[in-house]
Amino acid sequence: MARLTRAMASRLSNPCGHPYANRPLPHHGWVTGTEDSLWNTTVGPSDYSAATEKYQEVILEQYKLCVEMADRVSARRNLANTFFLSVNSAVVATIAVGRGLSTVSLWVLAAGLAILVAQCAAWWLMVRSYRQLNAAKYKVIAMFEERLPTFAYSRAEWAMLGEGRDWRRYLPLTHVEQWVPAIFSAAYLLAFVALVR
Repeated sequence: MARLTRAMASRLSNPCGHPYANRPLPHHGWVTGTEDSLWNTTVGPSDYSAATEKYQEVILEQYKLCVEMADRVSARRNLANTFFLSVNSAVVATIAVGRGLSTVSLWVLAAGLAILVAQCAAWWLMVRSYRQLNAAKYKVIAMFEERLPTFAYSRAEWAMLGEGRDWRRYLPLTHVEQWVPAIFSAAYLLAFVALVR
């Protein structure tokens, strides 16, 4: 068997020829241990034979579909948040500009408050529902990754983010999102009390 030259060995370890491919990534101390959580040691090249090619292809396609659907759920959640934030911002702007609210009947103000608090509750429930839906989708993605060479989402990325335990490293958006409807509700209640006095 012919010996590989250094250039050939380098080419095999870096097939794309990118000059930075073999350099270690700067990790600033927080990526340590991520490589262990990235690679699935139970799946290797021997699992990708001609006999299992179609099966692996189907697994990969279903995995890609699940990742895409999780992304679409996040996009729908962002769209819903934009809608509710726009509606509530318009209401707050209208209240701030409209000085004549003190002359409005208490019953009309109470009805308006009930509607605003109800839509904030619906907003909060929607954010919670999207969070639960995405949590289930990411559990399914993790199960698919058991059959793939890497645990890109379920272990490695989550490990790099400290699993959401340290808010300085990563604060899950759904935790922040759920406070926004509550803050609007509290502001509406305070405005109602101020107008009634």
